[in-house]
Amino acid sequence: MSTETPAARAPAGLNRSDLILLGLSVAAIVAAALTRYVGDGQLLAFACAAVAVTLLAAVVGRSVEQLGDRFGPGATGVLQSALGNLPELFIALFALKAGLVAVVQAALIGSILANLLLVLGLAFITGGLKHGTQHISSSRAQQIGVMLFVSVAAMVMPSVAAFIHSPAEPHEATLSVLASVILIILFALSLPASLRRDEVADGADVSAHHEPPRWPLALAVALLAVSAGAAAFVSDWFVTALEPAMQTLGISEAFAGLVIVAIAGNAIENVVGIQLALKNQSEYAFAVIINSPLQIALVLAPLLVISSNLFGFATLTLVFSPLLVVAVLLAVLLTVLITFDGHSNWLEGAALVGLYGVVAATFWWG
Repeated sequence: MSTETPAARAPAGLNRSDLILLGLSVAAIVAAALTRYVGDGQLLAFACAAVAVTLLAAVVGRSVEQLGDRFGPGATGVLQSALGNLPELFIALFALKAGLVAVVQAALIGSILANLLLVLGLAFITGGLKHGTQHISSSRAQQIGVMLFVSVAAMVMPSVAAFIHSPAEPHEATLSVLASVILIILFALSLPASLRRDEVADGADVSAHHEPPRWPLALAVALLAVSAGAAAFVSDWFVTALEPAMQTLGISEAFAGLVIVAIAGNAIENVVGIQLALKNQSEYAFAVIINSPLQIALVLAPLLVISSNLFGFATLTLVFSPLLVVAVLLAVLLTVLITFDGHSNWLEGAALVGLYGVVAATFWWG
């Protein structure tokens, strides 16, 4: 007979780190609201909104984790892919409403680059320096790498059609919508295999890295709803302050989207991946980091293309600038080459981070 009491089995609720995160989030929202509606400092309003978006992304991510853990690691991954990018989705929608198409296009590519080069590189560096060579399941790395390459290739095909002036060039909007629908279908088809792989092949490993849910179900749902709603408001403030901040700082739309918006929207996944590498949970860190750019190509970018047409915003197409296309394809190829053997070390991580620095600098002027 089990000696565990019902109280011990029940969710424990918010711990100290949860309370600190919520407190900081509320403070950041208040500061963002004051600088948006009361203050006249453009840079201060932008900085406060950026901090608030980042903290709200943390609350959304933690709420999804606490909600998803009740249904197993596979469901957690699905929820993270569906809800974890909400702040980034809101930012992109408001940017499209404001006509900042170049910012959104750069942010989509920038999110992929930041995860594949900056975050994966930092994870390899920190984990490699502390634990030496780290190991990733080669079959899993190969499968995810191939899926990532196919998804990104499909996402940039309208760009290729435009570059070579093919007969499809005048129909880039229609081609972008068609490609988006196919990508979403591909995501739907990949779900059963993803769930089965997580639960059967890697279930024990993934479960070992997830603590049991601490929050009551009602609390997890409530915080997810509130943080997602707040993220919508703050994303509007962030975009409103973005244009004046770019003019004041002399930042191009491409650099703002590629670096600032991309990093702010993915801050929490970045921190989690690096923390997992430090704990020598290299395979789980790899899965968390690589899953994000995969979902951007399969879900976020297609949804934004379709939404821009449905809601009457500035039309977003999948025709990116040649430099963005070259950068993202190089990043995907380099990531696949480095991870294909199932091993990682700090020097490979340094190479990834170095490439990210060069790419970011290349877009400083536009």
